[in-house]
Amino acid sequence: MLALQKKGWESMAKGLVLGALFTSFLLLLYSYAVPPLHAGLASTSLEAPAPCSPGPEAEAEAGRRGTNGSGGRCRPRRDIVFVKTHKTAGSTLLNILFRFGQKHGLRFALPRGRNDFGYPAFFARRRVRGYRPGACFNLVCGHMRFHYDEVRGLVAPGAAFITVLRDPARLFESSFHYFGAVVPLTWALPGRDKLAEFLRDPDRYYDPRGYNAHYLRNLLFFDLGYDSGLDPRSPRVQELILEVDRRFHLVLLQEYFDESLVLLRHLLCWDLDDLLYFKLNARRDPAAPRLSGDLYRRATAWNTLDARLYRHFNASFWRKVDAFGRDRMAREVTALRLANEQMRLICIDGGRAVDAAAIRDAAMQPWQPLGAKSILGYNLKKRIGQRHAQLCRRMSTPEIQYLTDLGADLWVTNLWKAIRDFLRW
Repeated sequence: MLALQKKGWESMAKGLVLGALFTSFLLLLYSYAVPPLHAGLASTSLEAPAPCSPGPEAEAEAGRRGTNGSGGRCRPRRDIVFVKTHKTAGSTLLNILFRFGQKHGLRFALPRGRNDFGYPAFFARRRVRGYRPGACFNLVCGHMRFHYDEVRGLVAPGAAFITVLRDPARLFESSFHYFGAVVPLTWALPGRDKLAEFLRDPDRYYDPRGYNAHYLRNLLFFDLGYDSGLDPRSPRVQELILEVDRRFHLVLLQEYFDESLVLLRHLLCWDLDDLLYFKLNARRDPAAPRLSGDLYRRATAWNTLDARLYRHFNASFWRKVDAFGRDRMAREVTALRLANEQMRLICIDGGRAVDAAAIRDAAMQPWQPLGAKSILGYNLKKRIGQRHAQLCRRMSTPEIQYLTDLGADLWVTNLWKAIRDFLRW
């Protein structure tokens, strides 16, 4: 009996030693893969290498694209910066941009090692795969903490800057559920409804210095490169909102995604077929009810900076729609939805997204949040005509797999995935 107990203690001790070594390895890997977080504003340049030098012909071409002139047909714009904010349908828009760039042989600014540009640190040109001083790229798109000067130095003059916003309370709810497992300050929240508990007294639980705490307050403001802890009463808040307005040619709204795509289509002078999409990285409808009533108001108040940002661009969005024409907008939205429905019938087996466990092709599995399998994906029909086969697959390909197809070397992301698969996280 004593021998068995001794053997059990020895096995436990070995397990603890191996666990400690493995944890140390993960921390070492993380310290290499994740750059330090800079809490300040993105107004100070991190480096000052040579700007993008597209040459006079390219500059003239960029100036002609996307403008109708005196009634003439515009030329499609091919120089685009998309700042992908979190939990705002960005993966769907990213797929649209990937397909357009691939179709036209454009040059992508791809991340190195990971599927983002060093987030949550500020974007820096050196994080772009193959960057050399003076190098120009057509498409800069993906998750980043935006740094205007650094990004602007990668694209030609006249490049279109776009991003997406979402109702801050809804975004907070989505971010809380998606990232909660990697935000330690949520682990000790009591009760089954951790979100409701947090919103009852957020100041009690929130620590802005906590690991990954940026996911839980004013995430839009943070992603756009600003201080998410700025005093809402400061006049600086309105100054920064107006700065976003000056820098971005179009701010899309997640709640009006199709209307946003219509405006984007005319900004970029693209064809309707360029904007076709399947909804990607969508979360399974949660068992818990959506935020409503008092909790919705609390979530909005907790994310005051994002709420002010959203109100500003919600108002400007509908001014753009009015200038475009409400009837004209309705017609073009209908045309887009009919075209999307046609592609769904051609491509998708069963006609809808399915749970991760039901996805037959392992190569089409979307990235899942830690400890959950809540992100949906697609099964393609087994028989798709040659005309549509490639488009169907590209439209349903998850972001990480598409980045790999474009030539990104995501060794850190792939290693982390292998570790998670092994541990069944």
